[in-house]
Amino acid sequence: MNLLYIVLLSLFSILVLFALTKLIGYRQMSEMSMFDYISGITIGSIAAEMATSLENDFLQPLTAMVVYGLVTAFLAMITSKNMKIRRLISGTPYILLNNDVLYEENFKKGHIDLSEFLVQCRINGYFDLSQLQTAILEENGKISFLPKSTQRPATPQDMNLELAKETLLPTYIMDGHILRENLHHSGKDETWLLKQLDAHRCADPSEVFLATGNQNNSLNVYKKNHRSGGSVVKE
Repeated sequence: MNLLYIVLLSLFSILVLFALTKLIGYRQMSEMSMFDYISGITIGSIAAEMATSLENDFLQPLTAMVVYGLVTAFLAMITSKNMKIRRLISGTPYILLNNDVLYEENFKKGHIDLSEFLVQCRINGYFDLSQLQTAILEENGKISFLPKSTQRPATPQDMNLELAKETLLPTYIMDGHILRENLHHSGKDETWLLKQLDAHRCADPSEVFLATGNQNNSLNVYKKNHRSGGSVVKE
């Protein structure tokens, strides 16, 4: 009975966590501020405590979870409307480098050292600081890099080229299953799809692992292949 009780409470806590996450918003998962991080850990700990509690009174941890979720959602609403409160809770960005000058004081305020900064530069493809115009430590702890104009790749606009407008490419087949809703939204039908597959020597959609549209109004087809790609060679 205790195991069944834990299973039921675990499922219930997952449902509550899902509802709270929807209430808080996707920002909790993608761009966590310091408060988001703290509240996320706390809500998860309370959920685990509630799921494994063998006591009959689960309302106390449930109430705590709901309170944390509501407070987080309330603060998110306030910070979106009040810049001062947002800076107080989420923090402010710090310029770490600009015009070949490193701002030591901002490194201290952001609690980041030079070694970590250089690692992030290398991860983002900048092995020479002279390639950078500006580096900013954002509110969520990530560093944004702006390369110098002479270091960034050339764009079609730089060369005065006019290119066709890019559009989202739909997926028509996934793991052998036809996504009929995508066909309908694209103005296509299964007859068109089967003709495209026949051009790729596919007799049946079940042979296709993935099929997507392309800019040429045809298909990119990836057939099912049960062979492994082999192991990565390590030096």
